[in-house]
Amino acid sequence: MANLSGKERAAYVQNMFARIAGRYDLMNRLMTMGQDVRWRKEVIRRAGITDGDRVLDLGAGTGDLALTIRERVPGARPLAADFTLEMMRVGQRRPGGGAIPWCAADALHLPFARGSFEAVVSGFLVRNVADLTRALEEQHRILKPGGRIVILDTTRPPDNLLAPFIRFHLNVVIPALGRWITGEAEAYTYLPDSTTGFLRAETLAERMTSAGFRNVGFKRMMFGTVAIHWGER
Repeated sequence: MANLSGKERAAYVQNMFARIAGRYDLMNRLMTMGQDVRWRKEVIRRAGITDGDRVLDLGAGTGDLALTIRERVPGARPLAADFTLEMMRVGQRRPGGGAIPWCAADALHLPFARGSFEAVVSGFLVRNVADLTRALEEQHRILKPGGRIVILDTTRPPDNLLAPFIRFHLNVVIPALGRWITGEAEAYTYLPDSTTGFLRAETLAERMTSAGFRNVGFKRMMFGTVAIHWGER
């Protein structure tokens, strides 16, 4: 995986998520000890979503963020977009999933006009895209002036006294759990590799600013292995 880029990387990620779609939500809850539910609520709060807002859940997977928006801001208009059909099919079968519009979309070539949304949110998307700069620019393009972006993703963990325990959890516990729950150890070897190989939180914030976002900030969680970033168009 480390040697893949461009279309090859995109195809690898798409096929991997297709294989684990049926157990994806369960694994997220187990890996994060249920904290991902709270993080998604924080994403919605940071996005400042109000009734009538059109919100894109980009890289929606099974629709966790879109469903949370429907629950917490019933008057908002979330749209769930992903490039893995199997993940979206699972999401459509979830309670409330049929009430959300779904769209097959590539984060690097979004099929939406400039200024289409008041907010764009994503959960565990940006470290997987083949071209981060293009993905951020596309999200900037489809936001209305003053629109908000909020990104939830893993981030490169800090080098501190907890580092050995974090590495053990990422490199031993998660692949073993993935093999047991999904039968796909490779997918859950990719997770720690993509986490440790991704940008530090500060660097992602800089990349967001370079893409045109302003008032960019971030918050680390889960011993520095997860972060929420936010900004405005």
